[in-house]
Amino acid sequence: MPAPQLKATAVQQQDPLIKWVTRLALLFLFFAGCSWLDTIKSQWYVFDPIAIHQLAQSAVAASPDSTDGMISHILANLTATYPSTIISLNIDTNTNTSSPHLSHHNPSEWVFSNAGGAMGAMYLIHASITEYLIIFGTPLGTEGHTGLHTADDYFNILKGEQWAFRPGALEMERYGPGDVHFLPRGTAKQYKMHEGCWAMEYARGWIPLMLPFGLADTFTSTLDVPTFYHTARITGREMFKNLLIGKI
Repeated sequence: MPAPQLKATAVQQQDPLIKWVTRLALLFLFFAGCSWLDTIKSQWYVFDPIAIHQLAQSAVAASPDSTDGMISHILANLTATYPSTIISLNIDTNTNTSSPHLSHHNPSEWVFSNAGGAMGAMYLIHASITEYLIIFGTPLGTEGHTGLHTADDYFNILKGEQWAFRPGALEMERYGPGDVHFLPRGTAKQYKMHEGCWAMEYARGWIPLMLPFGLADTFTSTLDVPTFYHTARITGREMFKNLLIGKI
Protein backbone atom coordinates (compact mmCIF):
# COMPACT_ATOMS: atom_id res chain seq x y z
CA MET A 1 0.00 0.00 0.00
CA PRO A 2 1.47 3.41 -0.92
CA ALA A 3 2.59 5.63 1.97
CA PRO A 4 -0.13 8.31 1.45
CA GLN A 5 -2.84 5.63 1.67
CA LEU A 6 -1.32 4.20 4.87
CA LYS A 7 -1.30 7.68 6.40
CA ALA A 8 -4.94 8.30 5.45
CA THR A 9 -5.97 4.93 6.92
CA ALA A 10 -4.20 5.73 10.21
CA VAL A 11 -5.96 9.12 10.44
CA GLN A 12 -9.33 7.50 9.79
CA GLN A 13 -8.70 4.98 12.57
CA GLN A 14 -7.79 7.74 15.00
CA ASP A 15 -10.83 9.92 14.23
CA PRO A 16 -13.38 7.91 16.31
CA LEU A 17 -11.03 7.88 19.29
CA ILE A 18 -10.45 11.62 19.06
CA LYS A 19 -14.20 12.23 18.86
CA TRP A 20 -14.92 10.15 21.95
CA VAL A 21 -12.10 11.75 23.94
CA THR A 22 -13.42 15.19 22.96
CA ARG A 23 -16.96 14.29 23.95
CA LEU A 24 -15.86 12.92 27.31
CA ALA A 25 -13.75 16.03 27.96
CA LEU A 26 -16.70 18.31 27.14
CA LEU A 27 -18.99 16.22 29.36
CA PHE A 28 -16.50 16.45 32.21
CA LEU A 29 -16.22 20.23 31.80
CA PHE A 30 -20.02 20.52 31.77
CA PHE A 31 -20.45 18.58 35.00
CA ALA A 32 -17.53 20.42 36.62
CA GLY A 33 -19.11 23.73 35.67
CA CYS A 34 -22.51 22.67 37.03
CA SER A 35 -20.91 21.51 40.29
CA TRP A 36 -19.11 24.83 40.68
CA LEU A 37 -22.28 26.83 39.98
CA ASP A 38 -24.12 24.73 42.57
CA THR A 39 -21.62 25.80 45.23
CA ILE A 40 -22.15 29.53 44.57
CA LYS A 41 -25.90 29.66 43.78
CA SER A 42 -26.71 30.93 47.29
CA GLN A 43 -25.20 34.32 46.46
CA TRP A 44 -28.16 34.99 44.17
CA TYR A 45 -30.83 34.28 46.78
CA VAL A 46 -32.86 37.29 47.92
CA PHE A 47 -35.59 35.70 50.02
CA ASP A 48 -34.96 34.10 53.40
CA PRO A 49 -36.99 30.99 54.36
CA ILE A 50 -37.40 32.19 57.95
CA ALA A 51 -38.66 35.60 56.83
CA ILE A 52 -41.06 33.99 54.35
CA HIS A 53 -42.38 31.72 57.12
CA GLN A 54 -42.86 34.71 59.43
CA LEU A 55 -44.69 36.54 56.65
CA ALA A 56 -47.04 33.58 56.20
CA GLN A 57 -47.72 33.47 59.93
CA SER A 58 -48.42 37.21 60.04
CA ALA A 59 -50.82 36.85 57.10
CA VAL A 60 -52.72 34.08 58.93
CA ALA A 61 -52.88 36.23 62.07
CA ALA A 62 -54.02 39.32 60.17
CA SER A 63 -56.79 37.64 58.15
CA PRO A 64 -57.56 34.23 59.67
CA ASP A 65 -60.93 33.93 57.92
CA SER A 66 -60.04 35.42 54.53
CA THR A 67 -57.71 33.82 51.99
CA ASP A 68 -58.00 36.96 49.86
CA GLY A 69 -56.97 39.05 52.86
CA MET A 70 -53.94 36.82 53.50
CA ILE A 71 -52.78 37.17 49.90
CA SER A 72 -53.26 40.95 50.01
CA HIS A 73 -51.24 41.09 53.24
CA ILE A 74 -48.43 39.04 51.69
CA LEU A 75 -48.22 41.08 48.48
CA ALA A 76 -48.35 44.43 50.31
CA ASN A 77 -45.56 43.29 52.66
CA LEU A 78 -43.37 42.04 49.79
CA THR A 79 -43.84 45.30 47.90
CA ALA A 80 -42.72 47.29 50.94
CA THR A 81 -39.82 44.99 51.85
CA TYR A 82 -38.04 44.19 48.59
CA PRO A 83 -36.84 47.06 46.35
CA SER A 84 -37.56 46.72 42.64
CA THR A 85 -33.88 47.40 41.97
CA ILE A 86 -32.82 44.02 43.39
CA ILE A 87 -35.78 41.79 42.57
CA SER A 88 -38.78 41.90 40.26
CA LEU A 89 -42.11 40.85 41.76
CA ASN A 90 -45.29 40.18 39.83
CA ILE A 91 -47.20 42.83 41.75
CA ASP A 92 -48.71 45.89 40.09
CA THR A 93 -48.73 49.13 42.02
CA ASN A 94 -51.11 52.00 41.44
CA THR A 95 -49.19 55.25 41.89
CA ASN A 96 -52.42 57.23 42.18
CA THR A 97 -53.26 55.71 45.56
CA SER A 98 -51.42 54.93 48.76
CA SER A 99 -52.22 51.21 48.46
CA PRO A 100 -50.80 48.75 45.95
CA HIS A 101 -53.08 47.41 43.26
CA LEU A 102 -52.69 43.72 43.91
CA SER A 103 -52.57 41.76 40.68
CA HIS A 104 -53.87 38.57 42.29
CA HIS A 105 -57.27 40.09 41.53
CA ASN A 106 -56.41 39.83 37.82
CA PRO A 107 -57.66 36.42 36.60
CA SER A 108 -55.06 36.36 33.81
CA GLU A 109 -52.31 36.01 36.42
CA TRP A 110 -53.87 32.86 37.91
CA VAL A 111 -53.36 29.54 36.11
CA PHE A 112 -54.19 25.91 36.75
CA SER A 113 -51.33 23.73 37.98
CA ASN A 114 -51.38 20.01 37.21
CA ALA A 115 -48.29 18.22 38.47
CA GLY A 116 -47.69 14.79 39.90
CA GLY A 117 -51.38 13.97 39.65
CA ALA A 118 -52.45 16.90 41.85
CA MET A 119 -54.46 19.85 40.58
CA GLY A 120 -54.83 23.37 41.90
CA ALA A 121 -54.33 26.97 40.87
CA MET A 122 -51.29 29.16 41.30
CA TYR A 123 -50.36 32.80 41.22
CA LEU A 124 -46.69 33.44 40.44
CA ILE A 125 -45.31 36.21 42.66
CA HIS A 126 -41.66 35.78 41.67
CA ALA A 127 -39.66 33.60 39.30
CA SER A 128 -35.94 33.68 38.58
CA ILE A 129 -33.26 31.11 37.80
CA THR A 130 -32.63 30.33 41.48
CA GLU A 131 -35.90 31.20 43.30
CA TYR A 132 -39.64 31.18 42.93
CA LEU A 133 -42.48 32.29 45.19
CA ILE A 134 -46.09 31.37 44.47
CA ILE A 135 -49.52 31.16 46.01
CA PHE A 136 -50.87 27.67 45.35
CA GLY A 137 -54.00 25.84 46.40
CA THR A 138 -57.54 24.75 45.75
CA PRO A 139 -60.83 25.04 47.65
CA LEU A 140 -61.72 21.48 46.59
CA GLY A 141 -58.79 19.43 47.85
CA THR A 142 -56.28 17.42 45.82
CA GLU A 143 -53.63 14.72 46.15
CA GLY A 144 -50.47 13.67 44.34
CA HIS A 145 -46.68 13.33 44.17
CA THR A 146 -44.48 16.21 45.31
CA GLY A 147 -41.94 15.62 42.56
CA LEU A 148 -38.21 15.03 42.92
CA HIS A 149 -36.59 18.43 42.63
CA THR A 150 -33.27 20.25 42.36
CA ALA A 151 -34.44 22.90 44.82
CA ASP A 152 -35.36 23.07 48.50
CA ASP A 153 -39.08 23.68 48.88
CA TYR A 154 -40.81 25.52 51.75
CA PHE A 155 -44.60 25.04 51.70
CA ASN A 156 -46.12 27.60 54.09
CA ILE A 157 -49.74 26.74 54.90
CA LEU A 158 -52.17 29.66 54.94
CA LYS A 159 -55.52 27.91 55.12
CA GLY A 160 -56.66 24.31 55.53
CA GLU A 161 -54.34 21.36 56.03
CA GLN A 162 -51.73 19.51 54.03
CA TRP A 163 -51.01 15.89 54.80
CA ALA A 164 -47.81 14.14 53.70
CA PHE A 165 -46.28 10.69 53.74
CA ARG A 166 -42.93 9.19 52.77
CA PRO A 167 -42.15 5.49 52.19
CA GLY A 168 -41.46 3.70 55.44
CA ALA A 169 -43.51 6.05 57.60
CA LEU A 170 -46.54 4.55 59.31
CA GLU A 171 -48.12 7.85 60.36
CA MET A 172 -48.91 10.83 58.19
CA GLU A 173 -47.39 14.28 58.63
CA ARG A 174 -49.94 17.04 59.19
CA TYR A 175 -49.43 20.74 58.54
CA GLY A 176 -51.94 23.46 59.39
CA PRO A 177 -52.15 27.26 59.08
CA GLY A 178 -48.86 28.88 60.05
CA ASP A 179 -46.87 25.66 59.63
CA VAL A 180 -44.18 25.12 57.03
CA HIS A 181 -43.65 21.80 55.25
CA PHE A 182 -39.97 21.64 54.28
CA LEU A 183 -39.04 19.32 51.42
CA PRO A 184 -35.24 19.14 50.88
CA ARG A 185 -34.08 18.80 47.31
CA GLY A 186 -33.75 15.23 46.12
CA THR A 187 -36.58 13.94 48.31
CA ALA A 188 -40.17 13.08 47.42
CA LYS A 189 -43.44 12.43 49.24
CA GLN A 190 -47.08 11.73 48.65
CA TYR A 191 -49.16 14.70 49.75
CA LYS A 192 -52.78 15.67 50.10
CA MET A 193 -54.33 19.11 50.49
CA HIS A 194 -57.22 17.94 52.59
CA GLU A 195 -60.66 19.44 51.87
CA GLY A 196 -59.16 22.56 50.37
CA CYS A 197 -55.92 24.27 51.26
CA TRP A 198 -53.95 27.38 50.29
CA ALA A 199 -50.24 27.93 50.76
CA MET A 200 -47.36 30.24 49.94
CA GLU A 201 -44.65 28.09 48.37
CA TYR A 202 -41.03 29.20 48.25
CA ALA A 203 -38.37 27.21 46.36
CA ARG A 204 -34.65 27.95 46.15
CA GLY A 205 -32.27 26.09 43.88
CA TRP A 206 -32.22 25.47 40.12
CA ILE A 207 -35.75 26.46 39.17
CA PRO A 208 -35.68 25.74 35.39
CA LEU A 209 -35.00 22.07 36.18
CA MET A 210 -38.29 21.96 38.11
CA LEU A 211 -40.36 23.11 35.14
CA PRO A 212 -40.63 19.73 33.32
CA PHE A 213 -42.40 18.24 36.35
CA GLY A 214 -44.75 21.20 36.51
CA LEU A 215 -45.65 21.00 32.82
CA ALA A 216 -45.45 17.28 31.99
CA ASP A 217 -49.09 16.53 32.87
CA THR A 218 -50.14 18.80 29.99
CA PHE A 219 -48.67 16.30 27.52
CA THR A 220 -49.49 13.07 29.35
CA SER A 221 -52.94 13.84 30.74
CA THR A 222 -54.76 17.18 30.54
CA LEU A 223 -53.81 18.40 27.03
CA ASP A 224 -54.69 21.84 28.40
CA VAL A 225 -52.76 23.90 25.86
CA PRO A 226 -54.05 27.34 27.01
CA THR A 227 -52.86 26.65 30.57
CA PHE A 228 -49.48 25.48 29.24
CA TYR A 229 -49.18 28.68 27.20
CA HIS A 230 -50.08 31.02 30.05
CA THR A 231 -47.81 29.19 32.51
CA ALA A 232 -44.87 29.43 30.10
CA ARG A 233 -45.72 33.04 29.24
CA ILE A 234 -45.90 34.27 32.83
CA THR A 235 -42.88 32.26 34.03
CA GLY A 236 -40.73 33.31 31.08
CA ARG A 237 -41.78 36.94 31.44
CA GLU A 238 -40.92 37.07 35.14
CA MET A 239 -37.57 35.28 34.72
CA PHE A 240 -36.63 37.67 31.91
CA LYS A 241 -37.59 40.74 33.97
CA ASN A 242 -35.34 39.52 36.78
CA LEU A 243 -32.44 38.81 34.44
CA LEU A 244 -32.69 42.39 33.17
CA ILE A 245 -31.93 43.72 36.66
CA GLY A 246 -29.20 41.14 37.31
CA LYS A 247 -31.25 38.76 39.46
CA ILE A 248 -30.19 35.22 38.61
